[in-house]
Amino acid sequence: MIGKLLIANRGEIAVRIARTCRRLGIAAVAVHSDADAGAMHVAACDEAVRIGPAPATESYLRADAILEAARATGAEAVHPGYGFLSENAAFAEAVGAAGLIWVGPPPAAIRAMGLKDAAKARMQAAGVPVVPGYHGSEQDPRFLAGAAEEIGYPLLIKARAGGGGKGMRRVDDPADFEEALAGAASEARASFGDGAVLIEKYVSAPRHIEVQVFADMHGNCVHLFERDCSLQRRHQKVIEEAPAPGMTPEMRAEMGAAAVRAAQAVGYVGAGTVEFIADSSRGLRPDAFFFMEMNTRLQVEHPVTECVTGTDLVEWQLRVAVGEPLPKTQGALSLNGWAVEARLYAEDAAHDFRPATGRLAHLALPGDVRVDAGVRAGDAVTPFYDPMIAKLIAHGPTREAAFARLAAALDRTEVAGCVTNAGFLARLVRHPTVAAGDVDTGLIGRDAARLCADPVPDAAAWALAAVAALGLDRPGDAGPFAARDGWRAWGAATAGLRLDHEAHAGEVRLTREGDRWRAETPMGAATVAAETGPDGATRARIGARTVAARAVRAGDGLTLFLDGRTHRFRIPDPLARGAEAGPGDDRVCAPMPGLVKAVLVEAGATVEAGARLAVIEAMKMEHALRAPRAGVVAAVAAAAGDQVEDGALIVALAPEAEA
Repeated sequence: MIGKLLIANRGEIAVRIARTCRRLGIAAVAVHSDADAGAMHVAACDEAVRIGPAPATESYLRADAILEAARATGAEAVHPGYGFLSENAAFAEAVGAAGLIWVGPPPAAIRAMGLKDAAKARMQAAGVPVVPGYHGSEQDPRFLAGAAEEIGYPLLIKARAGGGGKGMRRVDDPADFEEALAGAASEARASFGDGAVLIEKYVSAPRHIEVQVFADMHGNCVHLFERDCSLQRRHQKVIEEAPAPGMTPEMRAEMGAAAVRAAQAVGYVGAGTVEFIADSSRGLRPDAFFFMEMNTRLQVEHPVTECVTGTDLVEWQLRVAVGEPLPKTQGALSLNGWAVEARLYAEDAAHDFRPATGRLAHLALPGDVRVDAGVRAGDAVTPFYDPMIAKLIAHGPTREAAFARLAAALDRTEVAGCVTNAGFLARLVRHPTVAAGDVDTGLIGRDAARLCADPVPDAAAWALAAVAALGLDRPGDAGPFAARDGWRAWGAATAGLRLDHEAHAGEVRLTREGDRWRAETPMGAATVAAETGPDGATRARIGARTVAARAVRAGDGLTLFLDGRTHRFRIPDPLARGAEAGPGDDRVCAPMPGLVKAVLVEAGATVEAGARLAVIEAMKMEHALRAPRAGVVAAVAAAAGDQVEDGALIVALAPEAEA
């Protein structure tokens, strides 16, 4: 077995790999950028090496720095995790040339599956069904537009390199093809250094089902059954489960055999995932699934497979890398129950899943489900890397039991200091269509209004937020004005402040009534009592109910966790209120910190409502900034290549009276 392993990655995957290393007695070496010097994955390993500044191109993507770290620490092997250099054949070759063990597939297999067009040609030759489309090398936009007409709409434009939904656009109308092609190619170049695309027919009622495969150096290859990854937003997975709902034994056998043929066709060794798209318009059928791509690495969603098969896939990777045979044959593998995983991200679902940044002032994750986390309380979510906070994985004897456990775990998830998608995930796993197993890749988009809308705090939530903001939930800390009897020589104790919420804003007035506070709020009146202990947990009485709550203050923000919901308030500075006029319809600002990739207009240009004005890249995704109304561009405040902060002015429109 390997004695010392360098993990060429960061975040939750590096922490997860280190966990297996510790169990097996393998010393783990972390690498880190300047932004990650105090990160959780650094603490999880036995030693760590700095490899460069915060940008990934200057640190985690520097093969030379990683190999030097391996040499300096005496590491015997390199595990690439996923992302970054995990599917880089040149890096795999460099690891081998340095005399180190590469914990991954052969470089030739990575190359064979790395470009989707060439991979699909190989799959056709191996008898694996592929989606109809254009998979050739010609990239002239006029040629591709013609190919699109022949394929028919709706269709998908997809980067031929990489994955994760980057460089992918769905096109329903020929009039939108040119813009979609330009956007997909630009994003593909930024993410993978390759702007070439392929075009495929969009499959009706698509289900994204993938098969975990594993091969060793002795010619053995097995599949560890399937995962359903159909619940996606922006072509990126949100919820993954194993096995797939509605899967029949016949289709499982056929799909598993196809995945094994795909791996064997490229001489695969190690862990890999063969991704299929299934047409579920008439249910799952063995003759209605198609090869999409093969990810030549461990997947983000591998924990659900581990749960239902009772395996440690990282341990399998390490054993196969040193020449051991697979720990189990196909006949020895079986399914046990159901597992479902949710990806907890720092992102704003209510605003088109916009990535978020911030310091995690409070982080409490449930203890009765598997949690693969890459951050701790006090860590910062930066614009440099993927904004994942953690993965929550629930395992149960049935699908219903697993989903119920996950829903309850999401209700207990508390994150303050940064907006997250926890509420969206909780609503999604309880969605009646999801509960019925009738999932497809378009479900989130079709019901986005219901799934993405944050809950509006009621009067009791406003009242508790005000009590916490004024410190009235901590009688020992708030001074004589918070005496519990409420007596004052001039009448009942009163207090008040202004709170802002995205849905409402206004004054909250509190009046002491016995052992409670009566509150007049923008949502009406409520009577509450609250007392917070040293651990920050609050016992709140709302009417006849006594409930657990928690309020976390960070800067001018206050986050209230109540009844499984998260409410975010802002406490404005009353002295600065006159200067708080926010950006209006005339100002188009950066929605997050990021890199300005392109500015598409000049001062004086006339634009229509919805026209693209600029493109910002943040957290590995491109975001188009569009005109909020028709008008004339008054000024352009940024240029391509600028690194801008959240809220920075990019383009200003002339006031309508001047346009």
